[in-house]
Amino acid sequence: METVSTARAFGGIQGVYRHASSATGTDMTFSVYVPPHEPGARLPVVWYLSGLTCTHANVTDKGEYRAACAELGLIFVAPDASPRGDGVADDPAWDMGQGAGFYVDATQAPWSPHFRMWSYVTDELPALIAGQFPADMTRQSILGHSMGGHGALTIGLTFPDRYRAVSAFAPIVAPGQVPWGVKALGGYLGPDRARWRRHDAVALIEDGASLPALLVDQGDADPFLAEQLRPGLLRDACDAAGIDLTLRMQPGYDHSYLFIATFMADHLAWHAARLR
Repeated sequence: METVSTARAFGGIQGVYRHASSATGTDMTFSVYVPPHEPGARLPVVWYLSGLTCTHANVTDKGEYRAACAELGLIFVAPDASPRGDGVADDPAWDMGQGAGFYVDATQAPWSPHFRMWSYVTDELPALIAGQFPADMTRQSILGHSMGGHGALTIGLTFPDRYRAVSAFAPIVAPGQVPWGVKALGGYLGPDRARWRRHDAVALIEDGASLPALLVDQGDADPFLAEQLRPGLLRDACDAAGIDLTLRMQPGYDHSYLFIATFMADHLAWHAARLR
């Protein structure tokens, strides 16, 4: 693991790191904030998954999480949203390819050699964090934004015993029913829609996956709300399954990091209460 940069913030250390990933076959860059702590302490870990077009840098630069993490004693990990680099397949459109990994392990050409973000986020990177940082891996939680909200929901629903809290900002809740998701899941996983269901939060809940509680914030001025995000589908699925969903429609907020930064501390406090 190579240290790209470190800087002190709110008494802790904000670092950016790079390593050669066996999952993706590329170098991967991620950021980690470690709050101030006593020597020898092991701290809970919050995973943040980014949305379309983003790298680790978007939330690191604009997410405004460090003050809350320092106060609450949370390690905050932000991986990239996809593999990148020469030889990595891409697409001219911004919603497919580099910057748009959708947190799946691709099975279709030309994506399958590198686009293995499910394995990277759920297996390889956690092992690296456990070995290199003062992380208590018995206390993990996960959240994300947009495409990353989709990733957080599907990963949290798949591993309910691993993540004590799951939340999202403006998530793609039913990718099998919206244009972004249909394009990505079809491209990465092929035309068999039955294979898409394990990467669709609404479908996972319909198929029996469950969590004690979910927190979702959604801006009602989000331009993607009606066509791509459709949080009502998640509300209906949770109601039918008896999952305690707190869905907060935030008046006047859009899809940007200004929206995320406004409610980030709320989410981190919600996570911290479940990570004690």
